[in-house]
Amino acid sequence: MLLITFDFEYYKPSPGKKIKANMLKSTKEDRTLKENLLLASTTAFVSGMTNVSGAIAFLAFTTNMTGHFANLARNIIERNLPQVVLFAIWLFLFFAGAFTANFLVRWRSHKSVYRANALPIILEIIILLFVAFYGRNYYADTLLEKEIITSAIILAMGLQNGLVSNVSGGLIKTSHLTGLFTDLGADVAEWLYPDPKKPVGLKGRMTIRFTILGFYFLGALAGGYLFDKYEFTIFYFIAVILFTVLYYDLSPLALHKLIQLFSKNEKKADI
Repeated sequence: MLLITFDFEYYKPSPGKKIKANMLKSTKEDRTLKENLLLASTTAFVSGMTNVSGAIAFLAFTTNMTGHFANLARNIIERNLPQVVLFAIWLFLFFAGAFTANFLVRWRSHKSVYRANALPIILEIIILLFVAFYGRNYYADTLLEKEIITSAIILAMGLQNGLVSNVSGGLIKTSHLTGLFTDLGADVAEWLYPDPKKPVGLKGRMTIRFTILGFYFLGALAGGYLFDKYEFTIFYFIAVILFTVLYYDLSPLALHKLIQLFSKNEKKADI
């Protein structure tokens, strides 16, 4: 198996050496259960933190597109044009995030699967760093600011949801709990049905869905607690979590480069 180094050259690990699971390097056809669990747990935790932080700060759920669609319909009936425009923009931004994530992956995947999958996360990190910086230094709690920052976070969540859905072949949707409960209910029913021949992959799908649910809940608890103490600084922390997703696949390569560097230095010292 070939891996890409930081300078995008290739090296081959030692024979018999195990390569650890990757979050972003593997294609959806080749992903293992462990790789999907790693991606599902981290991104679900991020979604939970972001959604609850947005709800506390701006009184708006940043991943609840079902609720936004219902509010759009209600405001159309009430002829509340400003709110109609706002909810339409929020829905479009989530769509735009998912579209952008999938387009970027499609555009770059033939050159490098890792770089293709990393691009949407990098954009998400940039957006969340902007939210954290603006919130800590300039935020004045005006209605316009709340709407703009909520829009930015919704775009970020669209990027994340679109990416993880693409990477996992539609199995992981870390901000879509309605669909998660629907799929989980169907899977549990299939598991409990008295038939000795269970569908292939059923246990793995259930494990992933319970993992998403559990880590989303933990993220929501952490988001509520941390935002109450640190306010917008929490978005720096969320960005750090996403940085770990990017770095996780590169960590063995970083170690490989470091070992090479020390080996070269030792040879020079011997000379």
